Amino acid sequence: MRFIVLIALLISTSGYSQWKNFVISSKGDTLNRVDMNGKKQGPWSVRVADLRGERGYEEEGYYENDAKEGTWKKYSLEGVKIAEENYRWGKLSGKQQYFTYNGGLLRQESWRAMDPAIAFDTVSIYDLKDPTKEIGQVVVKNEGVAVKHGKWLYFDPREGRIEASEYYVMNKLQTEDNMMIGDDDLRPIDVSTAKAKSDTAGKKTISKPQAILDYEKKNAGKKKVKTRDGNTGNVPKP
Repeated sequence: MRFIVLIALLISTSGYSQWKNFVISSKGDTLNRVDMNGKKQGPWSVRVADLRGERGYEEEGYYENDAKEGTWKKYSLEGVKIAEENYRWGKLSGKQQYFTYNGGLLRQESWRAMDPAIAFDTVSIYDLKDPTKEIGQVVVKNEGVAVKHGKWLYFDPREGRIEASEYYVMNKLQTEDNMMIGDDDLRPIDVSTAKAKSDTAGKKTISKPQAILDYEKKNAGKKKVKTRDGNTGNVPKP
């Protein structure tokens, strides 16, 4: 009997010897593994406490060579799911969903992770009014980050209905007329005309009130015109 227990102990010890750090869950699972090279591997569960007004949370998912991979879920400390994200190569990839602390769906995002092994990525652009129609292609340099790509939806978390939507192609917003707008293309808006300042600057003229125009016409050509300038201590004689 002692021999059997010793074999079981040796098997268990040899299984754990490949990890530099790990924890054992209440169910006996090995979590939060760190290999001998210091890289996170396998299933992880993290708890973050409330701090300086920021609400805490718990998240769980899977690491592969120190990078998040697959589906990760985030919960409030009360157990309500507040986010479900998908990762590839440690970057957001595919559909992401974010919820309120009451559980209502707030936003759905779409991201594209770029393969770190390639320098550039090429994708097709489709007509928003006819998704089967390809209207061009875009080439993007791989800068090691995920990019917005696909449809983004914004919801009324109480009613569940879609309030707004956007469509991105490799970090550029695609408009209904198939124009691409990036962060560098956005200009300050002139709130009086709802146009970009570059469209209105230097072209706007200020019209004078009719009373001033009549006054200037009446006194045109005169060398000196007596006026009141608002100074109460120096009123000109009539």
